[in-house]
Amino acid sequence: MKYKSTRGGVSDLNFTDAFLMGLATDGGLIVPQTIPNVDLDNLRDLDYNNLAFEIFRLFIDDIPYNDLRTLIGKSYSTFDTQEVTPVVKKNGLFILELFHGPTFAFKDVALQFLGNLFEYVLKKRNTYVNVLGATSGDTGSAAIYGLKGKENINIFILHPHNKVSKVQELQMTTVEDVNVYNLAIEGTFDDCQAIVKSIFNDLKFKEKYHLAAVNSINWARILAQIVYYFYAYFKSGVDKAYFSVPTGNFGDIFAGYMAKRMGLPIEKLILATNSNDILYRFVNYGDYSTGKVVKTLSPSMDIQVASNFERYLYYLSDENSIRVKELMDEFTRTKKLKFEGDLLKKVQLDFESYRAGVEDTLATIKRFYEETGYIVDPHTAAGVFAAIKAGYRDVICLSTAHPAKFPDAIMDAIGAYPEKPRAISELEDKNKRMWVLGNSVDEVKKFIEKKLQKG
Repeated sequence: MKYKSTRGGVSDLNFTDAFLMGLATDGGLIVPQTIPNVDLDNLRDLDYNNLAFEIFRLFIDDIPYNDLRTLIGKSYSTFDTQEVTPVVKKNGLFILELFHGPTFAFKDVALQFLGNLFEYVLKKRNTYVNVLGATSGDTGSAAIYGLKGKENINIFILHPHNKVSKVQELQMTTVEDVNVYNLAIEGTFDDCQAIVKSIFNDLKFKEKYHLAAVNSINWARILAQIVYYFYAYFKSGVDKAYFSVPTGNFGDIFAGYMAKRMGLPIEKLILATNSNDILYRFVNYGDYSTGKVVKTLSPSMDIQVASNFERYLYYLSDENSIRVKELMDEFTRTKKLKFEGDLLKKVQLDFESYRAGVEDTLATIKRFYEETGYIVDPHTAAGVFAAIKAGYRDVICLSTAHPAKFPDAIMDAIGAYPEKPRAISELEDKNKRMWVLGNSVDEVKKFIEKKLQKG
């Protein structure tokens, strides 16, 4: 399997090189040069680890299979259930629980694997990396827990200061390993993301400081997330699948789109947003234009620029890299794109979308709890809301975070706090460690230079 950029300037990369590159050197995103087809019957009865191996090996041919199995086993041994991503049925919906990893969010499924993969690859190549990423809440803590204490790695994570949940902030800032740097940026997540992308596009700086990515711009993140779509399909026992996915960055739902391209019988991907609704407007009206980021109960979706959108745009454009580059250049200039006619109809064959405001979110948490006794977090609630709106039977809803990560929202909805896992309860007593920086590319660059030169 070889990899290329959505913008056409990079091609014929093997998996490991694509993984280490993160963002393509031409500014595009890495995608596989071909999409493999799978035989569902050969996968149907596998446990999670073996299913992950069978899917990973379709995309990875430069890591020995025994080593790949070891990496998978090590990564998912940190989860609190052997199922890794259990599926439960509640009130006519399937809930795919993606929060059984060490930070209680779906990002652990990919980032536990990425942490071990980084350590493995760097040791093989006798080199080092400095990981740079932005987070709207969960990616940061999951990346930190995946990489803390790893050899030959430093990690710099940007998050919007005072715009993530208290638990999300504590999970990031209470990690005291010397290779971890938490940068609280005076701005929004989109500002953090723009800073990271700008730094990666400075190729001299990127090469000088051996920068690597863990955000969902890294193809390995998408690959790891593809697995649980297959797993949920097999566990649910449905013939044709409908998935409802709360998303802001388009990464999680893009993994579902890739699973569909590989042959998983997905009838529809239901895209759930909160009030930050650029993706809702794109699917329903062809309007991909930025707005002001609104603070909501689901901070991981408080995003107005979806970093994985370019990957979908590549396939929507029939893999025309020249057209993708034109469109992304236009978006950089104008902050908007318009899709109409047959192109919009093509989008709507794959997706439908619903928007859950704050009141919708609280009402869904309350209603679902009263009817089932099951508590969903605010992000999952957006997905449940969208699934109910869509009206299909047996929808599989991705539950992306444990409700204890958002206790105040749960209290507002049901009048009680959710039970806290011990690992979350213990955060309150730990020391915090972070650096508050201005909304500035130069300020972040100077911080990185200072810390790495000092090291």
